[in-house]
Amino acid sequence: MASTCSGCGPGYKTPLDAMKGPREEIVYLPCIYRNTDIQKPDYLATVDVNPQSPNFCKVIHRLPMPNLKDELHHSGWNACSSCYDDPSKRRNRLILPSLISSRIYVVDVGTDPRAPRLHKIVEPIDLFWKCGLANPHTSHCLGSGQIMISTMGDPSGNGKGLITDILISLDDRFLYFSNWLHGDIRQYDITDLLQFNPPPPKHKKIRHSFTRVFFAIGLITDILISLDDRFLYFSNWLHGDIRQYDITDRRNPRMVGQVFLAGSILKDGPVKVLEDKELDSQPAPRILKGKRVQGGPQMLQLSLDGKRLYVTTSLYSAWDKQFYPDLVKEGSVMMQIDVDTDKGGLKLNENFLVDFGAEPDGPALAHELRYPGGDCTSDIWL
Repeated sequence: MASTCSGCGPGYKTPLDAMKGPREEIVYLPCIYRNTDIQKPDYLATVDVNPQSPNFCKVIHRLPMPNLKDELHHSGWNACSSCYDDPSKRRNRLILPSLISSRIYVVDVGTDPRAPRLHKIVEPIDLFWKCGLANPHTSHCLGSGQIMISTMGDPSGNGKGLITDILISLDDRFLYFSNWLHGDIRQYDITDLLQFNPPPPKHKKIRHSFTRVFFAIGLITDILISLDDRFLYFSNWLHGDIRQYDITDRRNPRMVGQVFLAGSILKDGPVKVLEDKELDSQPAPRILKGKRVQGGPQMLQLSLDGKRLYVTTSLYSAWDKQFYPDLVKEGSVMMQIDVDTDKGGLKLNENFLVDFGAEPDGPALAHELRYPGGDCTSDIWL
């Protein structure tokens, strides 16, 4: 979580500076039990991804939420590279919206990054009565130090489209502050998305300097661009593949890598997930031959240097249950794709596997990935 220079705020001055940052050692993933037969709360898992660690590919900590059926969704930070010039800011809180319950959890990852703890809960009533909003979807930090959260519904259960311009801003104490657009709502509905021509937003969110977004036929559930703007990646959840495009020529993107994951068999993978009390007394993780991947690739996260692409397989528990029932029964997985950053190319690392089907309380559905020091999809440069 340390800054790249003394006296600066969190994150990095530019995306290219971020590429020189340290290798990721742990990742955070929300794990969901809603729409499974397991009556347990969703939780935030901390996974060790340091290949030099004796706990490599293990869940080393679990932070259960205090409620059932939240459907934790897309997390974000209280501060990111947008606050780089503000030494008073720290990236020490992870904001966890709950898509179904409309709660917002604020998690302390600064006190002990390897063992997060719950800091505050913003209850649904705050969104319902103070904002007239519900179903928070995605969280992002702002250069002002405030937090914006997109939402998908209202307290009466009315959907506002797949993506909406309605945003919530929370102040430093994580209390309700104001609606972002103050009633000037421009809705992105399904028709807009199918035409790939949504109206321009009034407030731009800039991650780095890519100029176009490319779509392909199929259910593309996640998309990201490397920090140097060279490669675009997307996951095709129903088709079961991940694709890599060289976009250095913006008008002529070239597919340079593709890997099929749905139904893949990981020949060697550490799959036994241990309780915290077992970690110090156990040898290297047990190896299971022939672990089959259930579901398709969904959420993506790229290492800062662009050489490792992490992927999970759960999209949304209700859709998981409908399209991939075995995924719900066996739990999702986290995999790693090795990336050729010179010529392009993707290769599944068959020796990397985090199997959330082996969790102590039963198979869980792991969703989005976050690194404590910032990553390719949660940092914003304004």
